[in-house]
Amino acid sequence: MSGANPARGEAELRVAGEMLVLRPSFSALVAAEGELGPLFALVERAADGRLALSEMVALFWHCLRERPEGLSREGFAEGVTARGLAANIPALKALIGQILAGR
Repeated sequence: MSGANPARGEAELRVAGEMLVLRPSFSALVAAEGELGPLFALVERAADGRLALSEMVALFWHCLRERPEGLSREGFAEGVTARGLAANIPALKALIGQILAGR
């Protein structure tokens, strides 16, 4: 998998030693919104420091450009959690920026 393309609003996220690319495409964001509710409310919760870990994982999961074979959502969630919140903030910030700004 090639690296993230910032011109497309993509971000990179290392999970279980593998670099994954997050792409906030329309279909990915619609899927995330279907699970998490309105994206603007999600952004507000993040800004207020009230974004749940499960919400961040769900947003990342839906925005994965490619899912490596054998990667389950549970395994993905464990990998994201193992990184710690601070390590995930750059990817979260990039996705939230794209949600607010669009392309």
